[in-house]
Amino acid sequence: MLEKDILYKKIRDKTAVIGVIGLGYVGLPLAVIAAKKGYKVIGVETQEAKVSKINQAVSYIDDINDEDLKMVVSCGYLKAAFDYEVLNNVDIVIICVPTPLDKYQYPDVSYIKKSAEEIGKRLNKGMLVVLESTTYPGTTEELLCPILQMNSGLVCKSDFYLAFSPERIDPGNNIYRVNNIPKVVGGIDKESAKLAAEFYRCIIDAAVHEVTSTKVAEMSKILENTYRNVNIGLINEMAILCNKMEISIWEVIEAAKTKPYGFQAFYPGPGLGGHCIPLDPYYLAWKAREFGCPTKLIEMSGEINNYMPQYIVERSAKILNRFNKSLKSSKIVVLGIAYKNDISDYRESPSLKIINYFIKEGSEVKFNDPYIESYFYNGAKYNSSNMTSDLLSHADLVVITTAHEKYDYDFIQKNSRYIFDTKNATKALENKENIELL
Repeated sequence: MLEKDILYKKIRDKTAVIGVIGLGYVGLPLAVIAAKKGYKVIGVETQEAKVSKINQAVSYIDDINDEDLKMVVSCGYLKAAFDYEVLNNVDIVIICVPTPLDKYQYPDVSYIKKSAEEIGKRLNKGMLVVLESTTYPGTTEELLCPILQMNSGLVCKSDFYLAFSPERIDPGNNIYRVNNIPKVVGGIDKESAKLAAEFYRCIIDAAVHEVTSTKVAEMSKILENTYRNVNIGLINEMAILCNKMEISIWEVIEAAKTKPYGFQAFYPGPGLGGHCIPLDPYYLAWKAREFGCPTKLIEMSGEINNYMPQYIVERSAKILNRFNKSLKSSKIVVLGIAYKNDISDYRESPSLKIINYFIKEGSEVKFNDPYIESYFYNGAKYNSSNMTSDLLSHADLVVITTAHEKYDYDFIQKNSRYIFDTKNATKALENKENIELL
């Protein structure tokens, strides 16, 4: 029997052993759904604290509850390890490591490189490797493949299989989760794509869309997030203009939404957060330079979105000026650290920058987030304050940066001197005399 046929059989009868590298917001949900489908899954994580928590069935991811984790861990379908040696006997390896930007806004693919080197040392004939980490088009073919071949002595396409399938995780989304979001799969060759697609069809309950190459799959992910980045940049710019023209951007959006075609509503805010949308367009812009192709629209939208935290502070200064106060020595309370509502994820959150700007201007800043007790930023630790009437009433300005549903906005309004609502979180309140919207 050919090696590919052996792998197909293992996938279909669920005897294939799955390795998942990186057990964060992407890797852990994927590992859990594969384990729930009956596959033995071994997760590799470089943070020993996370390894310990998983093996004790304690979740640190919002979208994974302890009950689901306990079920697959106690049955022996999922275990975590710190050592890459556990990959020696796996059949499929899925890479779900971070792909941040460096200080020059260039792609940092060091985590992918490290994973590829470690996998390569343990690569066996007939193994399938799938990259899920968001990255620039060409990463799988031009970076991952050569490293795997160099460290294993094996040849891609003939000795092992390689594919790319972009993650589409939306933390906090209670409708679309890993198991019901359609999957895009692109292989280094047709056989790699078919094998990867077969595996995903066995673990998710949504369609699997095969494309002709890893580059197409990589670009599809970049397009999805760049589309959002550009449109959010547009609506943020519109919000700035509407404020100068004394027009409510929120009312404008509601009016435009009545058109049944040709318009999709995007909403302004204090900036972009999360791992994907603020970063992915820079991956594309960086790669585009290799081809001498300018990405003016993409880069401009990034500039607008990156400016929003500073704009929030500038608007806050103008509000305080009306009360004969300056940012220096003013007491500011920021509500919301998470980058989106009802989650605890604060990666790339604009709130972190906003607080930092306030502090640099000499403001006395406190924050509250019902999902985040503390956070680290630029080497310093910041602790959440309890939501009390004293916290709000002693503030010169309360700035809402995350529209958590747990917040009692009626309570917040009644106990605050003045509120700057950057998310239209107070839209249900009738009396807005002490509220200014973005």
